[in-house]
Amino acid sequence: MINLRIDNKIIQTSEDATILSAAKKAGIPIPTLCQDDRYPPHGSCGLCIVEIEGDNRLLRACATSVAEGMVVFTVSDRVVAARRRLIELLLSAHKGDCKAPCQLACPAESDCQKYIKLIAQGRHEDAYNQMMEAHPFPGSLGRVCPRPCEAKCRRGLADEPINIAGLKRFGAQGAFNFKAPMLEPTGKSIAIVGGGPGGLTAAYFLKRAGHTVAVYERMPKMGGLLRYGIPEYRLPKAVLDGEIDVLARMGIRFHNGTNVGSGLPLSYLQEQFDAVIIAIGAGESRPMGIPGEELPGVVGGIDFLRDVALNESGNKKLNNNANVVVIGGSNTAIDAARTALRLGAESVTVAYRRTRDEMPADPAEIAEAEEEGVAFSFLVAPLEITQKNERASGIRLQKMILGEPGSDGRRSPEPLPGQEEWLRADLIITAIGQAVALEGLDSLKTSRSVIAADPATFQTSQPGVYAIGDATGQSAYAIEAIGHGRKVAAVVHKQLTNHAVPWRALSDVLVKDEKTSLDFAHIPKIARACNQKKEAPKGPIGFDEVHLNLSQADAVKESNRCLSCGCGEYDNCKLLSLANEYSANPIKYINPKKPEWSLDNGNPLFVYDANKCVHCGLCVKACKQGVLTMANRGYKTMVAAPFRENCASCGDCMSICPVGARVKISGTTPAPSKATLAL
Repeated sequence: MINLRIDNKIIQTSEDATILSAAKKAGIPIPTLCQDDRYPPHGSCGLCIVEIEGDNRLLRACATSVAEGMVVFTVSDRVVAARRRLIELLLSAHKGDCKAPCQLACPAESDCQKYIKLIAQGRHEDAYNQMMEAHPFPGSLGRVCPRPCEAKCRRGLADEPINIAGLKRFGAQGAFNFKAPMLEPTGKSIAIVGGGPGGLTAAYFLKRAGHTVAVYERMPKMGGLLRYGIPEYRLPKAVLDGEIDVLARMGIRFHNGTNVGSGLPLSYLQEQFDAVIIAIGAGESRPMGIPGEELPGVVGGIDFLRDVALNESGNKKLNNNANVVVIGGSNTAIDAARTALRLGAESVTVAYRRTRDEMPADPAEIAEAEEEGVAFSFLVAPLEITQKNERASGIRLQKMILGEPGSDGRRSPEPLPGQEEWLRADLIITAIGQAVALEGLDSLKTSRSVIAADPATFQTSQPGVYAIGDATGQSAYAIEAIGHGRKVAAVVHKQLTNHAVPWRALSDVLVKDEKTSLDFAHIPKIARACNQKKEAPKGPIGFDEVHLNLSQADAVKESNRCLSCGCGEYDNCKLLSLANEYSANPIKYINPKKPEWSLDNGNPLFVYDANKCVHCGLCVKACKQGVLTMANRGYKTMVAAPFRENCASCGDCMSICPVGARVKISGTTPAPSKATLAL
């Protein structure tokens, strides 16, 4: 037996042991990617380097035999620096997706890939639970989200993006018996001003972390924009009520009808609570600044939708002969127009100063509004609201033409001198933007009519007071406010407890933002399963929901279209774990040349993603049939399969890979995320 010292610990081991095996037996961790007890060491990755007293070299622990009296240091400044450099070199050619593009695009960091996979497996409750790890409104957001995830979906490069929103909606239906896991009480309390999606999301995560949470909302019910800004035909309030009930059962205290600022002083909350989060949104309609807009018969778009939502029976009607003009091109404008039709308006026209292509509203919403009978007048801007019998009688519009693109890339509308038109209007709805109601919040510093808050910490000018969402001008959609709510909860929890968040902080995961050339020619084209519109009722349009849930068959079909672009195993990825542990810079030694990967789908069971491979050689060693070998040198080095016909499909190469470069194909679309070489 040999006696040696490793990190000041005396160890006795056999004479044929290596430093790595001796340390492992003694419970001393030494990082490695290429070592496996079943195969002889070969030191490919080099991460197991250690320092030995009396030797100026850094030696690989997996390939260095122990010796009597040896003194080994597994952690030193020199060793750590060398390991970091080695990891950065490995990352220089590693182009794997730690997280899928859909998840990276989601402001709330929803793990779309994971819940889609669970839906494909028929594990609906698990899928719903996974959705609730990102935010508490999957049913609502499955209906109203602008779907930034789908815009980044790589399946769209082959045919059409995955219907992620439809799958979220499918997985959330009827699942409101969710019981959120909660930690022991911390003794800390937080007040949240604003019961919209951002504020309620912050409340959800802070309550899960063990804090006492109270939400103050000026309206009669919680929900904010989701309740008072989204019409019933898009988001049934029964769905929203079910999701808010989950929060109520958690013990979050709701105070409705309380206007903090103009009613309850902000200073009172600062005295009574350990932290205050302002999430009041932007609930005021912006004025147009034209003559006549103060007349009766002129109303802001968000005010109009709120008024309809407050009349929950939905039986409020406009004059059957009413002609309605909506000014603006946003989703709020389209919602207001479609709502006016449902209230019995004879005609509804949306007037917008740019063309249809420049409208910021969802194109699908625009098309559906047109199908329902909404008319559109493009390239016109409001000049004056005309008056008759002390009420608005119409609106005078300036005809426009698109000029050169502005700083935002959009072509700026310019007036055509002397060219105007007039539209008759008994009701004019203005939807050109929304403002923040700052009454009573004078103690908070503002900037450009919104609350000034640090973009990273959400800290305002008042210590212990945070602001998120539309109130800060840093979000525009419910999903963005929800993302703020999740992040501010992490900030406040850390500030109050000096501990990291008790839920997974996905934003801490190392991600390389790189674009690589993709080849999807081999992916079979499969029709996308979409939510079907209900058959149009005979007679007046009602407020029933216009879209149906995906069927079970369609949900399975759609989920199986997912390419599973993300690694999906970032919790267990050795390279990712080590990169974070050693604070490696993933682009420090970025490969200046792109390897020319070949593509071959000969084996239907396993695929090899050369973009992820770190050339550790473990799969070559594990292959009992001798199918695999290392081919080429330098930048073009890769694992090749010259004897592919000998493959026994045993899966040893897949199970031993430390970075997920070799995976088993599942589902109906056997395609990796990037160009690959099959076994």
